[in-house]
Amino acid sequence: MTSRQKITALIGIFLGAASIYLLSPILTPFLIAVFLAYLGNPLVDKLQSWHFPRLLAAIIVFSLMILALLLLIGFFVPLLEHQISRLLTNLPATLTWIQNVILPWISAHLDIQPFEIKPLGNIITEHWQQAGNIAALTWKTVTQSSLALLGWLADLCLIPVVTFYLLRDCHRVMINIRRLLPRHSEAFICQLFTEFNEVLSAFFRGQLLVILVLTIIYTTGLRLIDLTSALLIGVVAGLLTIVPYLGFFVGIIAASIAAFVQFHDWTHVFYVWIIFAIANVLENSFLTPLLVGDRIGLHPVAVLFAIFCGGQLFGFLGVLLALPVAAIIMVLLRHLREQYMKSRWYEI
Repeated sequence: MTSRQKITALIGIFLGAASIYLLSPILTPFLIAVFLAYLGNPLVDKLQSWHFPRLLAAIIVFSLMILALLLLIGFFVPLLEHQISRLLTNLPATLTWIQNVILPWISAHLDIQPFEIKPLGNIITEHWQQAGNIAALTWKTVTQSSLALLGWLADLCLIPVVTFYLLRDCHRVMINIRRLLPRHSEAFICQLFTEFNEVLSAFFRGQLLVILVLTIIYTTGLRLIDLTSALLIGVVAGLLTIVPYLGFFVGIIAASIAAFVQFHDWTHVFYVWIIFAIANVLENSFLTPLLVGDRIGLHPVAVLFAIFCGGQLFGFLGVLLALPVAAIIMVLLRHLREQYMKSRWYEI
């Protein structure tokens, strides 16, 4: 590659990064659609290999995705709303119990002056009915601004439309992109993108399976000990598994507090610890090695650093992009390392 080509490539990378940064407020629905199409495209390709027309295969996969989403919304959202509403309903009594039991114990044993939390309980008591209806509260907040409502509806409608067109035309887009590649670099660039695809597909599909299995384990285990907020804690802990150890720590702390507040004994708290310990052992010894493996090759601290960097630079969009970008960077660094090992600089 000549100096002029290198400068052109650097300018292109800079302009691409600047465009992503400037357009980040409107890119989220497109990225969600790309992610959904990326997950569904292998199934479309599989149906096409069985002599289904590409359009029909895309329609079948898109319909299955919509059906799964509707089932998720129709079944889980009301349950989650009910548990959140119950949690908010019981919160004033819980705060009163903490004020009358926990804080005096802390003051007596740790020589810490107790503080007053009843005003917070009174505020929650006055407004819990309004806060309990999550769906109505969310809709009221969104509809307070007509522009916000229009933007929200536009994003909501845009995601399925873009997802369907990407499922239908993904192969055509890739062929057109490949035709634009420089002839002498086509093989190397295609190899890079093949490695990107292998790493990303294995990681995302594996990680989604890990999240699903852990959510089922957490929720089932907490339901077996009759914890009323089992589904809420299980879903939150499962989703947070995308960040190493975050789901485990948030889940065990929340479940321990909920068990102690509900049952007022340490036996159920001990059951919570057993449930999360079993889930953690299964995740580290079986689920992650089998379903995800060392797909990205990043240390957990590096994963955390990538996620927080993405969030700091690009907000929610950056959090979505953090791990895919980290995976791509790791592939590039692996190739750079191989080139360095072959260069004369390594022999110095």
